[in-house]
Amino acid sequence: MAVKLRTPLSEADVLGLKAGEVVYLSGRIYTARDSAHRKILSLPSEELPFDPEGAVIYHCGPVVRKTEMGYEIVSAGPTTSARMNRYLDGILRLGVRGIIGKGGMDVEPFKRRAVYFAFTGGAGSLAAKSIKRVEAVHWLEELGVPEAVWVLEVRDFPLIVAIDAYGNSLYR
Repeated sequence: MAVKLRTPLSEADVLGLKAGEVVYLSGRIYTARDSAHRKILSLPSEELPFDPEGAVIYHCGPVVRKTEMGYEIVSAGPTTSARMNRYLDGILRLGVRGIIGKGGMDVEPFKRRAVYFAFTGGAGSLAAKSIKRVEAVHWLEELGVPEAVWVLEVRDFPLIVAIDAYGNSLYR
């Protein structure tokens, strides 16, 4: 049976999940790749343009279309998460409780504080269907479209818990 969750995630939400469970995530998520991780970790937490407590970060460089109303996400497939391992402990120390990506990450930093959600690579248009709107974008001019932090409202974003907060991993 699938679990329905809403962001921001609580400690209880995270500790209640087990590797292999299907989750339908709703609420606000933030895209971030390498440059965004470096930028986030270079700033004092009070200068971040979003509250990281309970946040979910999506390793994604979306394909974006400018519209009369703002922006529309055309495709939002995951990028490989392993290259963000060097930033993982710092990001989780900020209070982030979920990471979405593909391919997995180091397990140890997740223990007792966060989970890793897998989304299927190559299914960017499916992900875009769960994105209801772009709420904001941060550092667009500085980092460019794929590296900017896109603030997305999602509804029933289909995910699999690939690494739980107990050290269980579907990648092992």
